[in-house]
Amino acid sequence: MDIQRAKPDSVVDISEKGRSQDGSVISLNRRLYMQFQAFGGAHASEDFVNGLAEAGVQGVLYEDLNDPHGLGLLTFSENPEYFLSQIRPLLKAQPFAGLQLKPEFTMFGRTYAIGYEDDLERVLISRPIERVTDPTLPWAVWYPLRRSGAFEQLSPDEQRKILMEHGGIGRAYGNADLAYDIRLASFGLDKYDNDFVIGLLGHELYPLSAIVERMRKTKQTSQYLTKLGPFFVGKAVWQSRAAAA
Repeated sequence: MDIQRAKPDSVVDISEKGRSQDGSVISLNRRLYMQFQAFGGAHASEDFVNGLAEAGVQGVLYEDLNDPHGLGLLTFSENPEYFLSQIRPLLKAQPFAGLQLKPEFTMFGRTYAIGYEDDLERVLISRPIERVTDPTLPWAVWYPLRRSGAFEQLSPDEQRKILMEHGGIGRAYGNADLAYDIRLASFGLDKYDNDFVIGLLGHELYPLSAIVERMRKTKQTSQYLTKLGPFFVGKAVWQSRAAAA
């Protein structure tokens, strides 16, 4: 009996997909990774600002609204090795070594395309960096979320309608210059099995709270989320777009 090996139907393509203005599919195999970590035990934020600046880190340092000794650190790079070769040694040295990590707030994710974007490099790389380092958007709320398995069983059309409702609220707040979002996929990258990391950025804090409240009424949040949070609330005291090593 002759046994033939099964042949794959197609080559696996892991690039991000978009669509040009003439309707043709475009792709880009690049994405930005972002890591958020929170710490306690900080006494003078200036010490940590100086350490980050001297190390040439690209990222954002937040003071924790809910912890007088708390800090939040967001770092980003296209190369995941950066977090091991540059950020890890930095956090093991003074003054960061004296801080207490709050692991419940640790988040890691990657930018992704939905499929209709006509400028993938801007969507995946430059715009997220511009937003998190915008000095006019110092307030931030960062949190993870996980969808229920029931959502994944819905038809593509049903999923699209649910996501359009959710996304429409975000666009309305952005068009009104009230709040802007960062959306990161964290499938297989999160110890708690979260699906996404969300960052809400704004000139003031209230609109960020208001958009979370408004989202609670959407079909996605009210019926198809199994986990939301914990929420880190902070204000940026240092931002840098310095090139990563």
